[in-house]
Parts: sequence; structure tokens; C-alpha cells
Amino acid sequence: MAPSTRSQRDALGRILEQQIDVITRKQALAAGLTAHALRHRLRPGGPWRALLPGVYVAVTGTPTTIQQQLAAMLYAGRGSVLTGPAALCLHHIRADSSDLVDILVPATRQRRDAAFVRLHRTTRMPERSWQLGPLRYAPPARAVGDTVRGLSNLRDVRAIVADAVQRKHCTVQDLVAELAAGPGTGSGLFREALADVADGIRSAAEGDLKDLLARSGLPMPLFNAKVFAGKEFIAMPDGWWPEFGLAVEVDSTEWHLSPEDHANTLARGRRMAVHQINVLRVTPRQIRTEPAQLVAEIRAALKGARGRRPLNLRTVPSREAAQLAGRARPSGSARPSGSVRPSGSARPSGSARPSGSDGAA
Repeated sequence: MAPSTRSQRDALGRILEQQIDVITRKQALAAGLTAHALRHRLRPGGPWRALLPGVYVAVTGTPTTIQQQLAAMLYAGRGSVLTGPAALCLHHIRADSSDLVDILVPATRQRRDAAFVRLHRTTRMPERSWQLGPLRYAPPARAVGDTVRGLSNLRDVRAIVADAVQRKHCTVQDLVAELAAGPGTGSGLFREALADVADGIRSAAEGDLKDLLARSGLPMPLFNAKVFAGKEFIAMPDGWWPEFGLAVEVDSTEWHLSPEDHANTLARGRRMAVHQINVLRVTPRQIRTEPAQLVAEIRAALKGARGRRPLNLRTVPSREAAQLAGRARPSGSARPSGSVRPSGSARPSGSARPSGSDGAA
């Protein structure tokens, strides 16, 4: 029932170790298992179970998410790459999880969706892919594009695009390039969200604030512009009306969980107070549940600031907004941060690493 020689047993063990106990039928037979031995391991109550056609997991119980992702890649075949929510999760970009695993495969690949695997045939296979252990996944901008083109809610699309840029996994220009290169179908919300993020939006809550102000008829602030007193950096408020000396800050616990974050917030508040910047602080919940009251408060604050002596401050709009004001020019590869990096980068970090052109057709 087992491989007949020690070398065959070792070969089988190496595959299972390298592939986190996931193996294909072809690999198992090549390692020395006979067809009869394989059927015996896959028997009801046996030590192995089938996850996908021709792909097995050599453990009992529920497979892990990573085992399912690897099984999907093995099922999809050579050169396949994870994309969609699974890839976003590996890049640490926030998105709702999915029961399906999205896989990019060359357009000529003849294989059907199966179980939890959704195949995306494409002529745009990534030239480079990120790698974490046995998993290969699409670059951040591609994963964002593949995910948001399937969404129908602007707020959800904007949250993903904003998070990718806020966490510096990719730039607005990277996403502009992906938008231009990808399919037009499903790109309307992507384009709209990208315009918002280019204007400085960096979170779903800031996007909600922008929508609220647009409906109210109030003047639109600059989002995430940098404010200086001479050469001294003062703050980068979420919203800023330089002509009124008024800032609005969306206070979310999401960005203030550590003592250091809290201390930075307090220091920023002190600097703005010293330079006589009036600050309205709101919560994401207030934007969603008390919109009329919030609009009234902002309107009153703006009215009260009319005729105020201008502050001797300098405002620099967000870098992306300044770039796209004149032209939108696609840039090269993404700039990952955190635990992954692109192929060829001179600054590796973390445990994930880039793959070469595995994904090329």
C-alpha cells in the first residue's frame, strides 16, 4: 500500500512537506504510489481526501485556507497565479473574503471551474508574481483590479482602492495603468473610485464624507493635503479648507489602535491648535447615521470662518492629485510594502518573495 522503496517514500514526503500536504495525482504516482495504493489512501475514512479533480490533501479534517489556495493553483496548472480577494489578503489589503479562489490562467488553458475554484483566462498574465511559500499571487494593482471589477457597490470598490494606496502597496499611477490595460467591463466603479483616491481619499469613511459634502452643496475640501508653516510640517488633515482655516478629521479607531498612533494624533492636534487651525472631529458612524446634523455643523463652521484673517500657512495637495491634475501617466511596477516585494527590488523584507515570470504564458 506504500511506496516500495525508501527513496520513493522520501520523494512523497518531500512533496507533501513542500506543498503543505497537498498533492496531485500525477505527483503521487510519480513519487512511487501505485494506483491501487492511491485509491486505498482515498477510501472513505482513509488518511487522504480529494479536494478537487486530481488534487488531494493528505490530512483528515477541514483543509486550511492556504491548502485550498494551493490546491486551486495545482488544479489550474503550470503558471497559474492567485488573484482577487485571496491575493489581496496575502498583500494585507483589506477586502471581504470569498468562498471562491480566483486563479489567473493563460487564455489557451483548457480547464473548467471546479468546486471552489474560479478560473480567469487571460492574455494578460502577470510578468511577475509575488510568492509566499508554495503560493504565487498577482501584483497588488492587478489583484485590486481583478477584485473590484466584480463588485457593484462604489463604497466597497473605493475602500479597497483606498486601502491599497493608503498602505503603500501600490500607487495611484499603478492603478491607473491597471485600469487602462484591463477590460472595460466592470471598470466604471473602478474608474470613479480611482478618481476619488487620486483626490486624496484614503478610506471608506473619507469617501462617505466626500459623498455627503457633494450632496450638501458645501464647498469641497482638499483631502489629505499637507499643511506647512514655512518649512515646518503641521499636519495632513483628512479634509482641509485652506481659505477658511478649517480642517475635518475622521476619527476611526482603525488607525489609532496603538499608543504610538494615539500619541501622534495628539501631537498633530497640538500643532494645528498652535497655528490656529479650527478642527472638526467626526466619526465614521456620525457620517453614516447623523448626516444632516454633521452637514449643519460644517456649514456653521464655514460660515463662522468667513471674513477670518487668512492663516499664514502653505498647502500642498496630495501627490497623486497634483500628478493627475495635469496628466495621468501609467507607471511601472507596483511598490509593495510590508512582507512582500517585487521581483528585482533591492529592499527585501519579510518572508514573502517575488517570483520571476512564472505567470507568463
